[in-house]
Parts: sequence; structure tokens; C-alpha cells
Amino acid sequence: MTEIAGVLLAGGLARRMGGGDKCLRPLAGETLLARVIARAAPQVGPLILNANGDPERFAAYGLPVVADVVEGHAGPLAGILTALDWAAENAPHCPLVASFATDAPFLPRDLVETMVEARDLAGADLACAASDGRAHPVFGLWPLELRADLREALVEQGERKIDRWTASHRLVEVAFPCAPVDPFFNANRADDLAEAERLIGEHGPAL
Repeated sequence: MTEIAGVLLAGGLARRMGGGDKCLRPLAGETLLARVIARAAPQVGPLILNANGDPERFAAYGLPVVADVVEGHAGPLAGILTALDWAAENAPHCPLVASFATDAPFLPRDLVETMVEARDLAGADLACAASDGRAHPVFGLWPLELRADLREALVEQGERKIDRWTASHRLVEVAFPCAPVDPFFNANRADDLAEAERLIGEHGPAL
């Protein structure tokens, strides 16, 4: 999938984790971010990290760090627009951007391929992941051709909800199996990190 750019969304404030960079919390001998990069990077071509503040704290990961193009911590839609702007300027050969949350240590290794196939089959504009009857729109495919539309929604209309914006376009939700665990388990709190450690210990390489 070298003609798909990827963005790791780490622009949130992590309030439920007590603030700071949630993705830099340790998990099973590495950081959450390192684990997510290992799963996401092979699925895309160019990969960037969307994060605000001093980019030097992510220097060890060797990725371009791109701050939100919309001020005020406008949520994941701002990160997606940021990635679309970055791709338009730096990777114009990539008509799609795939987005990944950085607090999901078990994200599917075939996420992008599966969503691309489903999007093409459905003739949809956008795709997002789902599991156990729930949508996970921060894991999605976003076409560069909708960049102006998203900018208008964010800047002119003040839209912050992903699902409200995607509802105005052709969207396909792509369901992923929940065995051995929900692949979109997310570590929002310290207790979640402890549970992720337990799951890794229980299932080992299967995760």
C-alpha cells in the first residue's frame, strides 16, 4: 500500500490518562507508540505522526511530526485534515490517507488492505473500522479529494465529530473480528494499560 499515506493521531490531551503523551506510556517493554508504529508502518507508504508541542520528544521514532493545522485542539478531524494537507504537499502520489489511533496496541495488521478492498467494493468515499457492533472512525481511509470539504466543516462550521462529517459522504464500515481480543481495544486509562499487559501475557505472539 505504498500509494497510501499514514497518520498516527497523537494530538489529544489524554485527560483520562492524567495528561501528557499517552502514546509514550510503557507497555510490555516498549511504548504504546512503538507498538503502534510496528503495526501501522508496514501497511502504508509515507507515515507521519500528528502531535502538538515540542516535536523533539518523538525524535527517537524517526517520523515527521506534524502539528494540527487547526488551532485549539480540535480533535481527530483536525489531525486527519493535517495529514491530508501534508500528503497533498509531500506525497501527491498518495490519493488516500489511512489514520491510526496511537492508543490501540492490538490494531489489525491487515487494517489498511481490508479497508481499501471494502471501500472499492462498496464504491464509497470513506472507510472506517468497526468491531463488536461499534464503529471506530479514528481508524479510517480519507481521500485527498475531500480535503477542502473537511476544511470547511472544521474551520467554517466548527465541526468536531467525525461521524457527523462522514455521514455527509458515502461511508463503508468495515468489521474486524474480536478474537482473541478486540483489535481496537484502546488504552485510555492506567487500568487499560494494565489490562493490555495482562492480555499480552496471556496471548503472547497472537497479539
